[in-house]
Amino acid sequence: MAYIPGGGAPAAGALPMGSQYCVCKVELSVSGQNLLDRDVTSKSDPFCVLFTENDGRWIEYDRTETAVNNLNPAFSKKFILDYHFEEVQKLKFALFDQDKSSMHLDEHDFLGQFSCSLGTVSGLPRRAGARGAPSVKCVLSPACPDPIVSSKKITRPLVLMNDKPAGKGLITIAAQELSDNRVITLSLAGRKLDKKDLFGKSDPFLEFYKQGHDGKWMLVHRTEVIKYTLDPVWKPFTVPLVSLCDGDMQKPIQVMCYDYDNDGGHDFIGEFQSSVSQMCEARDGVPLEFECINPKKQKKKKNYKNSGIIILRSCKINRDYSFLDYILGGCQLMFTVGIDFTASNGNPLDPSSLHYINPMGTNEYLDKMFPALGFGAQLPPDWKVSHEFAINFNPTNPFCSGVDGIAQAYTACLPHIRFYGPTNFSPIVNHVARFAAQATQQQTATQYFILLIITDGVISDMEETRHAVVQASKLPMSIIIVGVGNADFAAMEFLDGDSRTLRSYTGEEAARDIVQFVPFREFRNAAKETLARAVLAELPQQVVQYFKHKNLPPANSEGPS
Repeated sequence: MAYIPGGGAPAAGALPMGSQYCVCKVELSVSGQNLLDRDVTSKSDPFCVLFTENDGRWIEYDRTETAVNNLNPAFSKKFILDYHFEEVQKLKFALFDQDKSSMHLDEHDFLGQFSCSLGTVSGLPRRAGARGAPSVKCVLSPACPDPIVSSKKITRPLVLMNDKPAGKGLITIAAQELSDNRVITLSLAGRKLDKKDLFGKSDPFLEFYKQGHDGKWMLVHRTEVIKYTLDPVWKPFTVPLVSLCDGDMQKPIQVMCYDYDNDGGHDFIGEFQSSVSQMCEARDGVPLEFECINPKKQKKKKNYKNSGIIILRSCKINRDYSFLDYILGGCQLMFTVGIDFTASNGNPLDPSSLHYINPMGTNEYLDKMFPALGFGAQLPPDWKVSHEFAINFNPTNPFCSGVDGIAQAYTACLPHIRFYGPTNFSPIVNHVARFAAQATQQQTATQYFILLIITDGVISDMEETRHAVVQASKLPMSIIIVGVGNADFAAMEFLDGDSRTLRSYTGEEAARDIVQFVPFREFRNAAKETLARAVLAELPQQVVQYFKHKNLPPANSEGPS
């Protein structure tokens, strides 16, 4: 009888679905007015950097594009954050004048900053019971409000480092709750656009605007610039439907076409209006055409027809499912754990061993409780080395009853095995990968496999493990490695593809980064929640990345639109 890693328990039962997991996404649009002019022969070239506070320190979250020669920029790049109803999330918006291509902020002139909380700028409520918060409910947790369609805009003065005014500089932040998970993908081109350059053609780009509650047009998206052409083809782009039209398919959308100039004084080519409802008439092979009109030229010239044609080649609306969507949709997270029983861990009777159980009844391995397999030990009665054995010695059902059962099985296992070696990771990676491969036939996102490896850092089959990880990257699978003890974890960090793309010994690249490495020694004195957050940090995006790549919706979804 075969078993399924993780026991088949639904993810909602495995993960704490409390208020800390009940979040919504908020999109922030930033613009500036009357910024300081730091350039001598021209105007400032501003960009905005968003910082979030973490343990009392400001950490850069993201930054916008640079607006060339512009003291009143409207940035196209949006900041998208998870809004946690339980937390006060402090933000700082800092504007700089770009002087060099360097990423180091101290090499750019400071233009001013503004600090606030995400709750202040978004207008969303705090949790029920919090000071000043309304009484609201949620199907997931009584501490989380129901989804609310919310938007808010604030304008505040910018200040310098000494809190003195940054001239007359202002910052405007518009917040939009992304309660609708639909996204729209548009593919556009142009034909016979007006020639604006004296010694060339044009360098056209498009800007998309929607109307705010105050009636003013707000920039939603700006395409890339296509150089030296009157017949541009822009790259397809995807934006949240809420961003483009507030989810209202009939809401007017204004599209402006410009010729890019290096000095920031972009020449206006023309414009047109449409709606998502109309845009949806465009399909692959059946484009939609819009006349690009310059109202001033239209008034002056009797025979004026247009300033070119903008072609909407395709319009697609899909749902941008989140990790929470997949979890609530019935996706099961199938856990398997591999515990390192190799000799490098030391004699379990010796207090210096990582497996030594102290008078409190714990050790560095017992801090992680999951259904478990062991590897790297000699097993009775023939004392052959095994790299994938059940620690309860029941190969057909290696699962224990809850945390206490796992702890009992682990404790009972230690006297009956011999620590040995080598430390081979590839057998247990391939072990879980075989089950994950069976799940690739699923039509919806129903199963995702997670292997947790707890090790002292020594690895013997690096080449085979690299190859196994690269192959597993094509499957619905993630690998979390927790390093215990004070060994050199360079091999584990190499497997974690955060800074480079992992390759197998054949040269094949990993399809995606599926390994997260966490050194336990950095969390010995931290709260267990801090360790859990680090261990699970990359898992949500890895789950979403796989299912999106395979175009698999949640099992209980309503379809693409």
